[in-house]
Amino acid sequence: MKNTVLTYLRSVNRRGMDNVIEYLEKSDFFVAPASTNFHGNYVGGLLEHSLNCCKLGLQLREVLIAQKPELADKLPEESIIVVTLLHDICKANIYKEEIKNRKNDKGLWEKYRGYTVDYSKFPVGHGEKSVIMLLRLGLDLSTDEILAIRWHMSAWDLAMQSPESKSNYSTAKEMTPLCSLMQASDCLASGVIEETRVPITLL
Repeated sequence: MKNTVLTYLRSVNRRGMDNVIEYLEKSDFFVAPASTNFHGNYVGGLLEHSLNCCKLGLQLREVLIAQKPELADKLPEESIIVVTLLHDICKANIYKEEIKNRKNDKGLWEKYRGYTVDYSKFPVGHGEKSVIMLLRLGLDLSTDEILAIRWHMSAWDLAMQSPESKSNYSTAKEMTPLCSLMQASDCLASGVIEETRVPITLL
């Protein structure tokens, strides 16, 4: 999976991509989980999720273009690769393994190895954090790509947001179909394809 992701990224002729790849190689991106208790909550979950999003995104592009050929220019393959593979770069280096406690089906406490997450080093949100990180690494992002990454959490990112943020979200979706494609890929990957694993009890 790692080699496939790197092949996709290297196919993108974009200023700053070498810096992004170097960062991914030095971070825990390829071994980190995608979440603590939900989809991809295991070693390599983030890598698997990113690749699933990319494959789905490229497939959805073909389906959409078959229905509306004029979408081809609005949904370039290069943009789909960028946003789907890198939308969760913000999750690199935030997860830590630790021993946790839970009650089993007999009501007894047991220990298991799980993950905890630490946002304290750069607490600026989720989608916007990925955008900021990529721009800091020097990646040349289009406006559509910025919007798609920023708003990939869709309604999950709006519960505590201001009316202005909700308006920005709606406007972003109207501006570019890349937002909806990214959201659909993310939702299908995390909610349909990927699994949540029950951590193994430590004896």
